[in-house]
Amino acid sequence: MVGVSGWQGSEQAPAGRPTPVGRPLLSLTLASMMDEVHAHSGAVYLLTRGEPVLEMAVMAGMPRAFAAPWERVGLNAPIPVAVAVRERRLIWVGGEEEMARRFPRIAMVLPYPFALAALPVATAGTVYGAVFVTWPGSHPLELSDRERDHLTASCARLALRLERAAAKQRPLHSEPDLLAPSTAPAAGTLGTVEAVRMVARLPYGMCALDLNGRISFANAATADMLGVPVSGLLGTHLWASVPWLNDPVYEDRYRAAVISQHVTSFVALRPPGDWLSFRLYPSTTGLSVRISRARAVAEMTRARPRPEDDTTPRLVTISQVLSLAGALTQAVGVEDVVQLVADEIAPAVGCKALVLLGSRSGRLRVLGHRGYADPHIVERWHGVPLDAQTPGAQALKTGLPAFFDSRQQLERLYPSLHATPDGMEAWAYLPLIASGRPVGTCVLAYARPHTFPAEERAVLTSLSGLIAQALGRALLYDAKLQLAHGLQAALLPHSLPSLPSIEAAARYLPATQGMEIGGDFYDLMSSHGLAAAVIGDVQGHNVTAAGLMGQIRTAVRAYTTVGQPPEEVMRSTNRLLIDLGAELFASCLYLRLDPAREVAVMSRAGHPPPLLLRPDGRVRVLDLAGGPLLGIDAAATYPTTEVPFAPGSVLALYTDGLIESPGVDIEDALADFGRKLTEAGGLSLNALADALVEQGGAVTQDRLDDVALLLLRALPHD
Repeated sequence: MVGVSGWQGSEQAPAGRPTPVGRPLLSLTLASMMDEVHAHSGAVYLLTRGEPVLEMAVMAGMPRAFAAPWERVGLNAPIPVAVAVRERRLIWVGGEEEMARRFPRIAMVLPYPFALAALPVATAGTVYGAVFVTWPGSHPLELSDRERDHLTASCARLALRLERAAAKQRPLHSEPDLLAPSTAPAAGTLGTVEAVRMVARLPYGMCALDLNGRISFANAATADMLGVPVSGLLGTHLWASVPWLNDPVYEDRYRAAVISQHVTSFVALRPPGDWLSFRLYPSTTGLSVRISRARAVAEMTRARPRPEDDTTPRLVTISQVLSLAGALTQAVGVEDVVQLVADEIAPAVGCKALVLLGSRSGRLRVLGHRGYADPHIVERWHGVPLDAQTPGAQALKTGLPAFFDSRQQLERLYPSLHATPDGMEAWAYLPLIASGRPVGTCVLAYARPHTFPAEERAVLTSLSGLIAQALGRALLYDAKLQLAHGLQAALLPHSLPSLPSIEAAARYLPATQGMEIGGDFYDLMSSHGLAAAVIGDVQGHNVTAAGLMGQIRTAVRAYTTVGQPPEEVMRSTNRLLIDLGAELFASCLYLRLDPAREVAVMSRAGHPPPLLLRPDGRVRVLDLAGGPLLGIDAAATYPTTEVPFAPGSVLALYTDGLIESPGVDIEDALADFGRKLTEAGGLSLNALADALVEQGGAVTQDRLDDVALLLLRALPHD
């Protein structure tokens, strides 16, 4: 790495940037920072005004195309620069394995060995952007204190300079990207001439690539081996000027060498049957490539490339699609798809707002939207017939995308939209087709007029296919989830009855994995002047478990109604479960309450022991007699235990999902539950139920099991 004065501008800077005026603040800061810590690439991002988006302002050390999927990054994206801004701290990724573990989207697009540090550019009160720098894979796994201190101090100084510029209302001018230090020797020196003569005498090909991959030098042997004259090679990419090298696999080796700063190689077939070996030697100024004849086909490490044509996709496009595809695979429900499109795709394509539309009963329905300050603007799409002359309906109906560069163009084709402006100036209406059927329309809206060239239209159309696949899965998931929740709600009591001398409160939370449906149940009923309660847990978290749970609950209620004592209710339910031939088991706790005698008679079938909060505030774990799980032994008996239940006492009945956690002993979990019951025992019963569920972590944590809780308090009787 050389000093700041040695850096030269890059051809990869985005087109249309104004000429820089004054000192290039961002470029100088980035080059100095990289020089001090011996990083080989980096970039500065600035926060976009009015949007939660980081936009790359300048890049150094490698072509901007390498970071194309992340030129615009939403603040919620799982990308190091976004995480650094959100958490206001340095993010360090020490190597390829850590990148794959923590930031799989980047690892999927750049599967090369390199280390990365990302830092926020912020003062105490304002965030201005972020910086990242990278090192070759040979960098130690840990960032040194010197490197950390220098990076942190540099970002702090940059933030102060940006703060002063903002205070003086001095806008930042665009700056060119920085690639390599200028190391060209003086022309005409004897050393240069002799070097050219020496390379010309070599029997194998030698050529030089700049960091953009363009050929800056090639000897005669290179031209002979590739079948292209030297004049046809200079200033071009190997994979562009040599037809049989036009394959993303070969370009990937160049990218790997530049990013990792490790030697890479590949073997390629020059038709009709000559195999050539390419070995790439990288540095921070470019690459030297040695080309020779492959010794044996058996030594090849790559498959024969497919036949080439002019439509082979560029690797940058593949990178963007891979990154966005990785993001969309994380979407579960429709709302997840909307959020990921807003976080990942909207910043990448530069749109201001978006709407996802679906259809039901021949009409459009709004599935979700982002970016519109007034939600009523979006409501105009809701309920529109699919045969209406609107771009959203037509895109969904015909399956053809529509692009409108300006409001005038849109209103010329759809005059009715003149009366319903949405504040936007350009739109892309993308039909979402999954497995051959339309599932919706994605509307991307731009704040200013926006031209859609053919290449951009192709990219947006490709992205719409990814969105469609994710949306199709999400719609199916949401439908199944709604069905599961409806079934669960139908099988559990809608409310608890009011019984004399008994106050009750219950809570149920489904598991957060799978279909969010399970076999936990509870009920409260009255028979022959006495209250009865039951709680249980059927094995499994699926529709079968829920259906069996409903049968058990109905059976318990029926046996209670006919006046069976607790032990008979349990025996009858056990025999019914066996007669049904169910392959699932169930735990159960049944009790009969007698407030007049101030007792509770309980029978247990393999269920966790209830807890009794006494009027004096002490908690007791009730060690009840019982029998095996229901559905195992037709001859099993379920003896009863009589427990004092004085006015003011609270019985806590629960399923194991409330107290069990991986790695926690059940005795410790019960003791902790008892302490929480003691501490919150003075609350109202509903408040107590909420406190027990929340303090148990059942609300905030991922639940592997569903949770049921039933609290019963004895009231003073007449």
